[in-house]
Amino acid sequence: MKPTLVLLCVDDEPGVLDAVVRDLAPFEDAFRVETALDAADAARLVANLPARGLTLALALCDHLMPGTTGTDFLIALNNSPTTRHTRKILLTAQAGHEDTIRALNLGGLDHYIAKPWQPDVLRKVVLDQLTSYVIERQLDPLPYLSTLDTTRLAEALRSRHLADT
Repeated sequence: MKPTLVLLCVDDEPGVLDAVVRDLAPFEDAFRVETALDAADAARLVANLPARGLTLALALCDHLMPGTTGTDFLIALNNSPTTRHTRKILLTAQAGHEDTIRALNLGGLDHYIAKPWQPDVLRKVVLDQLTSYVIERQLDPLPYLSTLDTTRLAEALRSRHLADT
């Protein structure tokens, strides 16, 4: 089965983007990992996902980039009906207090990770956010059991089953 959920990584530094993708390799069996070097490229990519039968599950974004900031990109995702439920992570060393508050209040920010990051911490946060996305969107958890938090997925499935009976 081809993945239909997308994990989008946005950073203007190619070396950083490569490192993030490398750290998130364990998710590639169940999720399609896409990259963009700035918010404009990311917005074009996101706009084309539905035509490709894909859904944006998680956006992991740097803040300080040329053109649109990562915070403004996340706010735009949060304001769009098609991406409002996307899980949003800011991965940056550059966001100030005010930018972070804007991302939280207006962008629906789900998590903040400071650069430099620890790969195991990044993977744990992404695992948690993607598991939350699958549960909240009430998706079939079976395709994600080998990748995500099986305990939380099983509990959600059990709760859903009990609610249906």
